[in-house]
Amino acid sequence: MNRDRRLPARRGRLLTAQIAGLTAGVVADAVLGDPRRWHPVAGYGRAVTWLERRAYAPTKRDGARFAALAAGVPVLAATAATVATRRRPGLRFLLTAATTWAVLGGTSLRREAYAMASDLNKDDDLVAARARVPHLCGRDPDALDEPEIVRATIESVAENTSDAQVAPLFWGVVAGLPGLVGYRAVNTLDAMVGHRSPRYRDFGTASARLDDAANLVPSRLTAAMTVATAPLVDASAPGALSTWLRDGLKHPSPNSGQCEAAMAGALGVRLGGRNVYRGRVEIRPTLGRGRAPARTDIRRAAHLSAAASIAAFGFCVAARAVWARR
Repeated sequence: MNRDRRLPARRGRLLTAQIAGLTAGVVADAVLGDPRRWHPVAGYGRAVTWLERRAYAPTKRDGARFAALAAGVPVLAATAATVATRRRPGLRFLLTAATTWAVLGGTSLRREAYAMASDLNKDDDLVAARARVPHLCGRDPDALDEPEIVRATIESVAENTSDAQVAPLFWGVVAGLPGLVGYRAVNTLDAMVGHRSPRYRDFGTASARLDDAANLVPSRLTAAMTVATAPLVDASAPGALSTWLRDGLKHPSPNSGQCEAAMAGALGVRLGGRNVYRGRVEIRPTLGRGRAPARTDIRRAAHLSAAASIAAFGFCVAARAVWARR
């Protein structure tokens, strides 16, 4: 009988430690941004590069094996850490806080956006702005003029509000340490081998599909919170909602279009168009029916990204608390 009473209490303490750790990690990211040296995600990327060189073969089967190994090992390690701390909520808190800080990238994303706005406002410095483009997205920067740099920045802020902030927090609330680590591993794999290129057309399929699945709910949560928080930054909630519902599925990605469409409608701008990635041209559908984005919209997008991220985290924590009570 006493054991029956202790088990729910222990679970409650562990859930409290998990949520507190996530919150501490969010605060650390807001104050410090990404670690400047010895970044765990960068280290993981180097390990994946080493593995890819040895596991590569131009087939979907080999790509699936690679993805399973590259994502499975860190998830198993995080699961082992979860089991090891099941009676130590204090240590669970510390591990969760450190891991959350390591996997989040929202603050660094917004800092890059603010720096881009400053470069464009400072004597129309397109040279500095073009040099900053690779920090935000994978487009070829050399031929971009100011309107295209602005569009690329806003689209990157919109998409990465989910990828760099909302999605890892969503999975951290849902699945704790394995959720945090697993999401960042899958998202990193997609960035490295999931893009469409001759080398990764088949090999990267599994990584890309894993990322699509992992972002299915977070991207829509991001769009919903963009709608909900738009009035806080003098943006349009009705515009965000109508554009999201109308244009969200026009994008070739099942998830990126959700975030970008909501952002376009909130800001009253038009996104999409011709993008060049390493010499490869993609024509993206138009999202939104407003004007072309201007340099002043970059800061508005960054402010909205921050508001939507905080709201999404709060929603996830509240939903998890309600579920725990049931």
